[in-house]
Amino acid sequence: MPKHATRNVMATSFALVGALALSLTGGSAHASAPLDYVALGDSYSAGSGVLPVDPTNLLCLRSTANYPHVIAARTGARLKDVTCGAAQTKDFTASQYPGTAPQVNALSADTDLVTLTIGGNDNGTFINAITACGTAGVLTGGKGSPCKNMHGTSFTDQIETNTYPALKSALKAVRDKAPNARVAVLGYPWITPAEADPSCFAKLPVAAGDVPYLRDIQTHLNAAVERAAEESGATYVDFSRASDGHDACKAAGTRWIEPLLFGGSLVPVHPNALGERRMAEHTMSVLGLS
Repeated sequence: MPKHATRNVMATSFALVGALALSLTGGSAHASAPLDYVALGDSYSAGSGVLPVDPTNLLCLRSTANYPHVIAARTGARLKDVTCGAAQTKDFTASQYPGTAPQVNALSADTDLVTLTIGGNDNGTFINAITACGTAGVLTGGKGSPCKNMHGTSFTDQIETNTYPALKSALKAVRDKAPNARVAVLGYPWITPAEADPSCFAKLPVAAGDVPYLRDIQTHLNAAVERAAEESGATYVDFSRASDGHDACKAAGTRWIEPLLFGGSLVPVHPNALGERRMAEHTMSVLGLS
């Protein structure tokens, strides 16, 4: 065989061996590169109340066991976590605390994945509704629906009028800073059961008729989040089925959300460690990362 033919055969053989090696190891180096992952959002994203606490920003009360850390650990992603307890949509583009940069500053054209939970603190929706209904429930001994009678549609009206457009603006800011990223917007897991449950009063001192009222407020909030996500080209991660039966009124080990009373967290009415893990797992399933 001529020398040039021998060299060609050897070159072809080496190329085939190289291609086989790449196929056995999962393809190209680019395909195996870890995701550049940025986590944004409020205390449900930050895992506020779940130990251990991230010491890099104690004001944000961010946990190193929150759902972004679980996702990063299971996928090998490079995580930049700027979640912050009490964050509102405005804190995506403005500083929440002195020395705390706007959350979208963590994003860039190189960002591959963004997750976030946001909207519950706008208008003080969660804290105001829980406080109002809890106070009313105590005053009536858990009877009737005093909170609904007093506040009617005021909470849901604020969601439609203020929170929904603010969500759209915040998600546009995310898209502008990270145009190549896949953005996943998580809904909020259920805080209350769907129906009145007398046994719930010991954990959430809300009148029986106001338990479904609070659930309806949360339903409206999640619907606003979903609409804003879809209109911005993001993926909405729906927890309406996944978290059903895991609300704050359930027993420890079943509930994802800690109750207001007799719970195991310093930050009540927030996800516990189990809840953060389940939020991570469901998000990975929706995104095809698991």
